[in-house]
Amino acid sequence: MPTPGEWAVELHGVQRRYGRGRTAVHALRGIDLTLPPGTFTAVMGPSGSGKSTFLQCAAGLDRPTAGTVRLGGTEITGMKENKLTALRRTRLGFVFQAFNLLPSLTVEQNVALPTRLAGHRPDRRRTAEVLAQVGLADKARRRPGQLSGGQQQRVAIARALVTRPDVVFADEPTGALDTTTAAEILTLLRRAVDTERATVVMVTHDPTAASWADRVLFLADGELTTHLDRPTPDQIATRMKTLTARRDDVKAAA
Repeated sequence: MPTPGEWAVELHGVQRRYGRGRTAVHALRGIDLTLPPGTFTAVMGPSGSGKSTFLQCAAGLDRPTAGTVRLGGTEITGMKENKLTALRRTRLGFVFQAFNLLPSLTVEQNVALPTRLAGHRPDRRRTAEVLAQVGLADKARRRPGQLSGGQQQRVAIARALVTRPDVVFADEPTGALDTTTAAEILTLLRRAVDTERATVVMVTHDPTAASWADRVLFLADGELTTHLDRPTPDQIATRMKTLTARRDDVKAAA
């Protein structure tokens, strides 16, 4: 078990409130969580449960109203924006549903972009290595528009891994893909954890996608309510139905 400072992700008392007074929205209500390196965690919850806010605060894309966030032992909560930007470029990887590739750049240039933005000369050997890992060694000179959706997401995963980040944050990475292609993408994320000891934190609405994770965390009304270790898709779907029904009952009572 890691000691304090050796966790990949640490959230202590994290709250996020939007607005003030009676109209304030409490997106996160005191999240306490520690994730060890080399693990794959999925985060699920009903619509409006705080999944996206959780990911944004954990990844340093949004600042919590209260509490602290540490990534790889580094506290990022009060970090100045320029230092936080540098940290995101060198120590974090991101995979989004919309791929977020630059259409004017080649596949190779897209993968090397985090290194360039960090002010370093791209390591062509490392770029070729991660492209080979995602099965796109022969597509380095192509433009994103010449690739399928699944291939574009493979490029995004290669880009996320190229700097050997402490944590890869994935926001609905299979949401725009068919079932077969989604399984290929999840295989790549799983392999990154198992072979490169990457730490992956993935928000998803899909029980099948979540079942690839070591642990599934469930959010409801801005709070972590429960978790499942190595669950099946059916177990995840059942838990989600319970949480959604409970949310609907609360809304009806209000």
